[in-house]
Amino acid sequence: MTKICIYGAGAIGGIAGALLAKKGEADVSLIARGPHLAAIREKGLRIEGVAGNFTIKDIRATDNPADLGPQDYVIIALKTYSVAPILDQLQHLLHSETVVVTAQNGIPWWYCFGLEGALSNRRIPATDPGDLLWQGIGPERVIGAVIYQAAAIREPGVIDHMNGLRFLLGEPTGEITERAEQLSRLLQSAGLDAPVRPDIRSDIWVKLWGNLSFNPISALTGSTLDRITREPEVRALARQMMIEGQSIAEAFGTRFDIDVDTRLDQASKVGPHKTSMLVDLENGRQMEIDTLLTALQELAILADRKTPTIDVVATLLRQKARMLGLYPSGE
Repeated sequence: MTKICIYGAGAIGGIAGALLAKKGEADVSLIARGPHLAAIREKGLRIEGVAGNFTIKDIRATDNPADLGPQDYVIIALKTYSVAPILDQLQHLLHSETVVVTAQNGIPWWYCFGLEGALSNRRIPATDPGDLLWQGIGPERVIGAVIYQAAAIREPGVIDHMNGLRFLLGEPTGEITERAEQLSRLLQSAGLDAPVRPDIRSDIWVKLWGNLSFNPISALTGSTLDRITREPEVRALARQMMIEGQSIAEAFGTRFDIDVDTRLDQASKVGPHKTSMLVDLENGRQMEIDTLLTALQELAILADRKTPTIDVVATLLRQKARMLGLYPSGE
């Protein structure tokens, strides 16, 4: 039986792990910590929402990867800045053919792997300082993922799944491989919408297009999504950031199926939604500034694109985070 470990069984990782375990076609284990781990061990993992209401009991859950041994797939459902600190522990889960699925927002550390020409294998220091992930995981192991789910841990051991089942997969090289198709079959059988995509970078950009503007603006202003997209001055700021982001994406070969105003109108219909970056800020947690903005600035340099609006917003957000002790000092 295929062995799958969910490294980071929080809201998003917990849903995938619970659905896979419920289906029973894979040997599933979870890595969690603190009260959430304790609750899972004592009572099981409870999911409530669009995928159904159920509890998975007797699932292997630990905070020590050495307890589990090598896996066939490791789905990393941690924020990018949390991956480097667990690299040593991650090695316990890897054998020569282990596939690592990166389920994070923003520009991934492996972005230039498999590209042709001058950009081939270029590094993105903002998401992989010191080349630690490139060396410690290796881009050849990676399958990229883009996840569209809204979920939250209501209390330890209980996850509210508000909407979304999409779990897009794709090889950095664009190939449709058996390892990707096998994982797709398992996830789809478990109830997720998990096709293998031929251009996962374009899927990354479609999600990033909104995140690169809505998230930082919300963190700076405290605005919810409806206020950002409906108030003319703020909408114009978000629009310009998105246009600059689009120019970078297109330099890397991505094409957008909709225009920027349609994307803004779609976001407006979501209503008074708090972005993940605003929620992190309000809870005193580190924000995904480097993944969503700094990495974008680095790609802009590689692509020879100007991003004056993104640069200003990124500078302001980094300074705000520094003042709150949520970002390293620039000194």
